[in-house]
Amino acid sequence: MTRSQTLRRLQAVGAAAAVAAGTLAASAPAAQAAPQAPSGSARCTAPQLAGGWYGANQARLQQLIDRYHSCDPYRDARSKPVAVFDWDNTVVKNDVGDATMFWLLRNGKIRQPAHRDWHTTSRNLTDQAAAALSTACDGIGRPGEPLPTHTPAGTACADQINAVYGTGATTAGAAAFAGWNRRTTEPSYAWLPQLMQGWTAKDVRAFAAAARTENLAAPIGAKQQVGSGTATGWVRYYDQQKDLIGKLRKAGIDVWISSASPQPVVEVWAKGVGVDADHVIGIRNTTTRGGTFTPHFQGCGSVRDGADTMITYIDGKRCWINKEIFGVRGAAAEKVQPAARRQVFAAGDSDTDISFLRDATALRLVVNRNKNELMCRAYDNSDGRWIVNPMFIEPKKQKSGPYPCSTTGYVNPDGTTGPVRRWDRSIVPDQQDTVF
Repeated sequence: MTRSQTLRRLQAVGAAAAVAAGTLAASAPAAQAAPQAPSGSARCTAPQLAGGWYGANQARLQQLIDRYHSCDPYRDARSKPVAVFDWDNTVVKNDVGDATMFWLLRNGKIRQPAHRDWHTTSRNLTDQAAAALSTACDGIGRPGEPLPTHTPAGTACADQINAVYGTGATTAGAAAFAGWNRRTTEPSYAWLPQLMQGWTAKDVRAFAAAARTENLAAPIGAKQQVGSGTATGWVRYYDQQKDLIGKLRKAGIDVWISSASPQPVVEVWAKGVGVDADHVIGIRNTTTRGGTFTPHFQGCGSVRDGADTMITYIDGKRCWINKEIFGVRGAAAEKVQPAARRQVFAAGDSDTDISFLRDATALRLVVNRNKNELMCRAYDNSDGRWIVNPMFIEPKKQKSGPYPCSTTGYVNPDGTTGPVRRWDRSIVPDQQDTVF
């Protein structure tokens, strides 16, 4: 987005509205003013949401649509209010990254690293994990060639890869990753696109499409064989979220997806809710001149390409949203932007979504999966803009005991924990789980 385009977006969306006294500390980001629909058209009505929501959530979401919808079918894209959704377990039940990893292992599509050096797949991989992967995998494939993890000879290799990816530890229990910033990356999430090295985006989209077909066809609760064990074998779109996305788009709101799954994978799945690839922000590999993926990532903010330290994860989601949607460049993309340069709505289910949810100026939808920091902030609801909904399929039971907001609910960049704090630095008290 050019500087002039950004200016037009700012002018069209409007200036920041003052926040009602007492609802936010002075240091908190202000709310964004709603655009006004053209007058004089009695036939201009906002699209209406379908049911299936908890409590008053449907009414709150409808109020958002009523407030921001446009009667102008030709409204320029740069002037549209923005809504951003997380993907896995927010728009769909289960994880499309997991579904793709299981498909890759079941079909022998992960390549042996160059020189059989597993450290080249992640700068955060521990020596213990690299050694365990070498022991399990080096004898069954040539460097650069796909490993036969779908065969009996590749079972131990499949088990080791799946353990490192899924648990962050080897099959023997040794820590698989070390030395990462807990607010900008998650090495086990990042490892999936890193293991896609050697394939093109087109290849990965084909793999994801095959996995999508299988997982949508499988019955709810289905398991699939991966290595010597079983794993979740089904995914479903949430009907309520699909309807919400469709109604937001119909209302003239610019809907984006931000996910910590690989970019081509989310592109394939997002088509199912009408969101095109150019409105998807996933983990993005760098590529060779021939177009094949490397095990490194594109950078954001002050992080250069190949540094591999800023994926779409917590503060990294904020950076990538600021960069791709609002045209913010350089280190400024890592910061909270003025209200007119932020999304009006955000939806998420996990602590990975905290930063971009907090940045939303009008309403924030949380799907309750019992995640500490997220639920602390949602239930504290210090500015009245948070709403909580149980999972639409197989909802979690009520959490026993309070969320530890005042003590250990926040994870620092180095992995230590502390209290969850509001914008004014006051501590959020422990919260009970009340929406389940």
